[in-house]
Amino acid sequence: MTAATTTLPPRQLSARVGFFQGISQMFTLAWRSTVSVKHEPKQLADISFQPIIFTLLFTFVFGGAISGDRSAYLQFMIPGMLVMSMLFATINVGIGLNTDLSQGVFDRFRSLPIARWAPLAGRIIGDQFKQVWSVLLVVGVGLLLGFRPEKGFLGVLAAGLLLLVFAIAFSWVPTLVGVAADQAEKVQVFAFAVILPLNFVSGVFAPVETMPSWLQAFAEVSPVAILLEACRGLMNGGDNVTSAVIWSLVWAAVIAIVFGALSVRALKKRI
Repeated sequence: MTAATTTLPPRQLSARVGFFQGISQMFTLAWRSTVSVKHEPKQLADISFQPIIFTLLFTFVFGGAISGDRSAYLQFMIPGMLVMSMLFATINVGIGLNTDLSQGVFDRFRSLPIARWAPLAGRIIGDQFKQVWSVLLVVGVGLLLGFRPEKGFLGVLAAGLLLLVFAIAFSWVPTLVGVAADQAEKVQVFAFAVILPLNFVSGVFAPVETMPSWLQAFAEVSPVAILLEACRGLMNGGDNVTSAVIWSLVWAAVIAIVFGALSVRALKKRI
Protein backbone atom coordinates (compact mmCIF):
# COMPACT_ATOMS: atom_id res chain seq x y z
CA MET A 1 0.00 0.00 0.00
CA THR A 2 1.12 3.51 -0.71
CA ALA A 3 0.07 6.46 1.35
CA ALA A 4 -1.38 9.39 -0.52
CA THR A 5 0.35 12.68 0.13
CA THR A 6 -1.12 16.13 -0.25
CA THR A 7 0.97 19.22 -0.83
CA LEU A 8 -0.56 22.19 0.91
CA PRO A 9 -0.26 25.60 -0.71
CA PRO A 10 1.93 28.12 1.13
CA ARG A 11 0.02 30.05 3.75
CA GLN A 12 -0.56 33.68 2.91
CA LEU A 13 -0.40 36.64 5.27
CA SER A 14 -3.84 36.99 6.78
CA ALA A 15 -6.21 39.76 5.77
CA ARG A 16 -8.69 38.84 8.52
CA VAL A 17 -6.65 39.86 11.54
CA GLY A 18 -8.49 42.40 13.68
CA PHE A 19 -7.56 46.04 13.26
CA PHE A 20 -6.21 46.56 16.78
CA GLN A 21 -4.32 43.27 16.61
CA GLY A 22 -2.79 44.47 13.36
CA ILE A 23 -1.79 47.74 15.03
CA SER A 24 -0.03 45.78 17.77
CA GLN A 25 1.78 43.68 15.16
CA MET A 26 2.76 46.84 13.28
CA PHE A 27 4.44 48.38 16.34
CA THR A 28 6.19 45.09 17.13
CA LEU A 29 7.68 45.03 13.64
CA ALA A 30 8.44 48.75 13.88
CA TRP A 31 10.53 48.04 16.97
CA ARG A 32 12.37 45.31 15.03
CA SER A 33 13.26 47.87 12.38
CA THR A 34 14.35 50.47 14.93
CA VAL A 35 16.63 48.24 17.01
CA SER A 36 18.40 47.07 13.85
CA VAL A 37 20.13 50.46 13.81
CA LYS A 38 21.77 49.55 17.11
CA HIS A 39 23.38 46.50 15.53
CA GLU A 40 24.06 48.19 12.17
CA PRO A 41 24.82 51.88 12.82
CA LYS A 42 26.03 52.19 9.24
CA GLN A 43 22.34 52.52 8.33
CA LEU A 44 22.59 56.12 9.52
CA ALA A 45 25.62 56.84 7.33
CA ASP A 46 23.75 57.84 4.15
CA ILE A 47 21.21 60.07 5.88
CA SER A 48 24.01 61.63 7.94
CA PHE A 49 26.68 62.40 5.34
CA GLN A 50 24.43 63.39 2.46
CA PRO A 51 22.61 66.29 4.22
CA ILE A 52 25.86 67.64 5.67
CA ILE A 53 27.67 67.54 2.32
CA PHE A 54 24.74 69.05 0.40
CA THR A 55 24.22 71.80 2.97
CA LEU A 56 27.88 72.80 2.94
CA LEU A 57 28.21 72.61 -0.85
CA PHE A 58 25.11 74.61 -1.70
CA THR A 59 25.74 77.19 1.03
CA PHE A 60 29.35 77.98 0.11
CA VAL A 61 29.26 77.28 -3.63
CA PHE A 62 25.82 78.54 -4.72
CA GLY A 63 24.65 80.66 -1.79
CA GLY A 64 26.24 83.89 -2.95
CA ALA A 65 25.28 83.35 -6.59
CA ILE A 66 21.60 82.54 -5.93
CA SER A 67 20.77 84.93 -3.08
CA GLY A 68 23.74 87.28 -3.05
CA ASP A 69 24.31 86.54 0.62
CA ARG A 70 25.00 83.20 2.29
CA SER A 71 23.00 84.04 5.42
CA ALA A 72 19.93 84.89 3.34
CA TYR A 73 20.37 81.72 1.31
CA LEU A 74 20.42 79.60 4.47
CA GLN A 75 16.97 80.92 5.38
CA PHE A 76 15.76 79.78 1.96
CA MET A 77 17.73 76.55 1.63
CA ILE A 78 17.49 74.83 5.04
CA PRO A 79 13.72 74.12 4.77
CA GLY A 80 14.40 72.74 1.29
CA MET A 81 17.20 70.56 2.60
CA LEU A 82 14.85 69.19 5.25
CA VAL A 83 12.31 68.22 2.59
CA MET A 84 14.97 66.67 0.35
CA SER A 85 16.53 64.70 3.21
CA MET A 86 13.10 63.45 4.25
CA LEU A 87 12.30 62.15 0.76
CA PHE A 88 15.65 60.42 0.36
CA ALA A 89 15.38 58.84 3.81
CA THR A 90 12.15 57.13 2.74
CA ILE A 91 14.18 55.11 0.22
CA ASN A 92 15.54 53.08 3.14
CA VAL A 93 12.02 51.71 3.62
CA GLY A 94 11.91 50.28 0.11
CA ILE A 95 15.44 48.89 0.31
CA GLY A 96 14.78 47.28 3.70
CA LEU A 97 11.57 45.63 2.53
CA ASN A 98 13.18 44.39 -0.65
CA THR A 99 16.01 42.89 1.38
CA ASP A 100 13.56 41.17 3.74
CA LEU A 101 11.68 39.71 0.81
CA SER A 102 14.87 38.51 -0.88
CA GLN A 103 16.28 36.94 2.29
CA GLY A 104 13.13 35.01 3.15
CA VAL A 105 11.94 37.05 6.14
CA PHE A 106 8.45 37.20 4.68
CA ASP A 107 8.45 33.42 4.29
CA ARG A 108 8.51 33.30 8.07
CA PHE A 109 5.74 35.90 8.30
CA ARG A 110 3.53 33.73 6.08
CA SER A 111 3.47 31.04 8.75
CA LEU A 112 2.13 33.49 11.34
CA PRO A 113 -1.38 34.91 11.80
CA ILE A 114 -0.30 38.41 10.88
CA ALA A 115 -2.08 41.23 9.06
CA ARG A 116 -0.98 41.59 5.46
CA TRP A 117 -0.25 45.29 5.86
CA ALA A 118 1.53 45.05 9.25
CA PRO A 119 5.07 44.25 7.95
CA LEU A 120 4.87 47.14 5.48
CA ALA A 121 3.48 49.69 7.93
CA GLY A 122 5.85 48.44 10.64
CA ARG A 123 8.88 49.13 8.47
CA ILE A 124 7.58 52.63 7.71
CA ILE A 125 6.89 53.52 11.34
CA GLY A 126 10.22 52.07 12.48
CA ASP A 127 12.15 54.17 9.98
CA GLN A 128 10.75 57.42 11.39
CA PHE A 129 13.61 57.36 13.88
CA LYS A 130 15.89 58.02 10.91
CA GLN A 131 13.64 60.88 9.82
CA VAL A 132 13.92 62.52 13.24
CA TRP A 133 17.69 62.09 13.13
CA SER A 134 17.80 63.67 9.66
CA VAL A 135 15.75 66.70 10.78
CA LEU A 136 17.92 67.26 13.86
CA LEU A 137 21.09 66.94 11.81
CA VAL A 138 20.07 69.40 9.08
CA VAL A 139 18.77 71.98 11.56
CA GLY A 140 21.89 71.58 13.70
CA VAL A 141 24.26 72.12 10.76
CA GLY A 142 22.15 75.05 9.59
CA LEU A 143 22.32 76.72 13.01
CA LEU A 144 26.10 76.33 13.05
CA LEU A 145 26.30 78.02 9.64
CA GLY A 146 24.02 80.89 10.66
CA PHE A 147 20.46 79.73 10.02
CA ARG A 148 18.06 81.68 12.24
CA PRO A 149 14.38 80.77 11.68
CA GLU A 150 12.14 83.80 12.14
CA LYS A 151 9.45 81.76 13.89
CA GLY A 152 11.95 80.28 16.33
CA PHE A 153 11.80 76.87 17.95
CA LEU A 154 8.02 76.46 17.62
CA GLY A 155 8.19 77.12 13.89
CA VAL A 156 10.90 74.51 13.42
CA LEU A 157 8.97 72.05 15.58
CA ALA A 158 5.77 72.57 13.56
CA ALA A 159 7.65 72.11 10.29
CA GLY A 160 9.34 68.97 11.66
CA LEU A 161 6.01 67.43 12.67
CA LEU A 162 4.56 68.18 9.24
CA LEU A 163 7.59 66.56 7.62
CA LEU A 164 7.15 63.41 9.72
CA VAL A 165 3.47 63.13 8.77
CA PHE A 166 4.34 63.54 5.10
CA ALA A 167 7.26 61.09 5.43
CA ILE A 168 4.95 58.37 6.75
CA ALA A 169 2.61 58.90 3.81
CA PHE A 170 5.28 59.23 1.11
CA SER A 171 7.10 56.13 2.41
CA TRP A 172 4.37 54.06 0.77
CA VAL A 173 5.79 55.08 -2.63
CA PRO A 174 9.23 53.43 -2.15
CA THR A 175 7.41 50.64 -0.30
CA LEU A 176 5.58 49.81 -3.52
CA VAL A 177 8.84 50.01 -5.47
CA GLY A 178 10.63 47.81 -2.92
CA VAL A 179 7.93 45.15 -3.01
CA ALA A 180 7.65 45.13 -6.79
CA ALA A 181 11.39 45.27 -7.59
CA ASP A 182 13.43 42.08 -7.76
CA GLN A 183 16.65 43.81 -6.64
CA ALA A 184 17.40 46.49 -4.03
CA GLU A 185 19.53 48.37 -6.58
CA LYS A 186 16.37 49.18 -8.55
CA VAL A 187 14.98 51.00 -5.52
CA GLN A 188 18.10 53.18 -5.50
CA VAL A 189 17.66 53.86 -9.21
CA PHE A 190 14.14 55.07 -8.43
CA ALA A 191 15.61 57.52 -5.91
CA PHE A 192 17.91 59.20 -8.41
CA ALA A 193 15.58 58.94 -11.40
CA VAL A 194 12.44 60.28 -9.69
CA ILE A 195 13.04 61.77 -6.25
CA LEU A 196 16.14 63.82 -7.10
CA PRO A 197 14.58 65.64 -10.11
CA LEU A 198 11.34 66.09 -8.16
CA ASN A 199 13.27 67.94 -5.47
CA PHE A 200 15.15 70.24 -7.82
CA VAL A 201 12.13 71.28 -9.89
CA SER A 202 10.12 71.95 -6.72
CA GLY A 203 12.36 74.83 -5.66
CA VAL A 204 14.49 73.15 -3.00
CA PHE A 205 17.69 74.99 -3.91
CA ALA A 206 16.60 77.75 -6.29
CA PRO A 207 13.45 79.93 -6.53
CA VAL A 208 10.77 78.49 -8.79
CA GLU A 209 10.25 81.96 -10.29
CA THR A 210 13.57 81.67 -12.14
CA MET A 211 12.53 78.46 -13.90
CA PRO A 212 10.78 78.09 -17.28
CA SER A 213 7.02 78.62 -17.23
CA TRP A 214 6.23 74.92 -17.76
CA LEU A 215 8.32 73.99 -14.72
CA GLN A 216 6.60 76.71 -12.70
CA ALA A 217 3.24 75.23 -13.69
CA PHE A 218 4.41 71.82 -12.46
CA ALA A 219 5.65 73.29 -9.17
CA GLU A 220 2.25 74.84 -8.49
CA VAL A 221 0.66 71.39 -8.20
CA SER A 222 3.66 69.35 -7.03
CA PRO A 223 3.08 67.94 -3.54
CA VAL A 224 6.79 68.42 -2.79
CA ALA A 225 6.65 72.10 -3.75
CA ILE A 226 3.52 72.61 -1.65
CA LEU A 227 5.15 70.87 1.33
CA LEU A 228 8.24 73.03 0.85
CA GLU A 229 6.13 76.20 0.84
CA ALA A 230 4.45 75.06 4.06
CA CYS A 231 7.77 74.34 5.80
CA ARG A 232 9.29 77.65 4.73
CA GLY A 233 6.20 79.46 5.93
CA LEU A 234 6.18 77.69 9.29
CA MET A 235 9.86 78.47 9.84
CA ASN A 236 10.18 81.95 8.37
CA GLY A 237 6.63 83.22 7.93
CA GLY A 238 4.91 84.12 4.68
CA ASP A 239 1.60 84.20 2.86
CA ASN A 240 -0.74 81.24 2.40
CA VAL A 241 0.99 79.18 5.10
CA THR A 242 -2.27 77.69 6.38
CA SER A 243 -3.39 76.79 2.87
CA ALA A 244 -0.03 75.14 2.11
CA VAL A 245 -0.16 73.11 5.34
CA ILE A 246 -3.71 71.92 4.62
CA TRP A 247 -2.88 70.93 1.04
CA SER A 248 0.25 69.12 2.24
CA LEU A 249 -1.90 67.05 4.60
CA VAL A 250 -4.41 66.38 1.81
CA TRP A 251 -1.62 65.19 -0.49
CA ALA A 252 -0.23 63.03 2.32
CA ALA A 253 -3.61 61.36 2.80
CA VAL A 254 -4.06 60.73 -0.94
CA ILE A 255 -0.55 59.29 -1.34
CA ALA A 256 -0.94 57.03 1.70
CA ILE A 257 -4.32 55.67 0.58
CA VAL A 258 -3.40 55.08 -3.06
CA PHE A 259 0.12 53.71 -2.65
CA GLY A 260 -0.73 51.86 0.56
CA ALA A 261 -3.42 49.88 -1.24
CA LEU A 262 -1.14 49.24 -4.22
CA SER A 263 1.70 48.10 -1.93
CA VAL A 264 -0.49 45.56 -0.10
CA ARG A 265 -1.77 44.28 -3.44
CA ALA A 266 1.78 43.95 -4.80
CA LEU A 267 2.86 42.06 -1.66
CA LYS A 268 -0.05 39.65 -2.03
CA LYS A 269 1.00 38.90 -5.62
CA ARG A 270 4.66 38.46 -4.76
CA ILE A 271 4.26 36.04 -1.86
